[in-house]
Amino acid sequence: MSTFQPVSVARLYRMIANQIKDKIRGGSYRPGERLPSERELAEMLQVSRPSVREALIALEIEGWVDVRVGSGVYVTGPESHLSLSETPNPGALLPLDVGAADLLQARLLVEPHCAELAARHATDAQLRAMEEATMALPGSEQPFKHNDRLHLLIAEACGNVALASTVQHLWALSENSAIFAKLNQHFVYGEVWEVAHNEHLPLLRALKRRHPTAAKRAMRDHLLGICSRLGLDASEDREI
Repeated sequence: MSTFQPVSVARLYRMIANQIKDKIRGGSYRPGERLPSERELAEMLQVSRPSVREALIALEIEGWVDVRVGSGVYVTGPESHLSLSETPNPGALLPLDVGAADLLQARLLVEPHCAELAARHATDAQLRAMEEATMALPGSEQPFKHNDRLHLLIAEACGNVALASTVQHLWALSENSAIFAKLNQHFVYGEVWEVAHNEHLPLLRALKRRHPTAAKRAMRDHLLGICSRLGLDASEDREI
């Protein structure tokens, strides 16, 4: 008897990417032309705009399109032979197999709970380290390092080794995700880091005051802010 297997978001964006590639191959969109907007593509393909965005980023990585923020997405044609559906090793997991929305949804399920627990269990030394990471971010030439450190410190302080290991694994997947990296390249810049820092401040306050509910809410609000800035839908109840 077969079991129901829901379509993952990663598989969905690959399906969308393949549909757009077919249109490019068929001449519907020619090199140098601008593709329809994300909204128009979503309506045409009957899918969500965030899924279209991930598909377009995947196509950019493959060399089919050029994403120009503020201008549009332009067809370039295939410049490499990498395929989202192919892996050099059977059974090996390409970074492209983990989409940014999948990663952020997983973080939304885990990291707010870690923050809640950290508000209860963090030592004074751990809280000082979190404050140092938070305050080092503004003006830093490598803000991502302080951001990463803060999130991982919170996970370590939650008092649950399994949860902390899960967060570390999710961050490792994020670092190896070509799509996540490309989204950050397009949409994460100086002003965005200022916004992230301002989201970290209420999180830090809640942790220092040992308010579990406020810490959980602040972490969730911060992660939803990341989703919004990247144009993704990673909410726990999203439709795929």
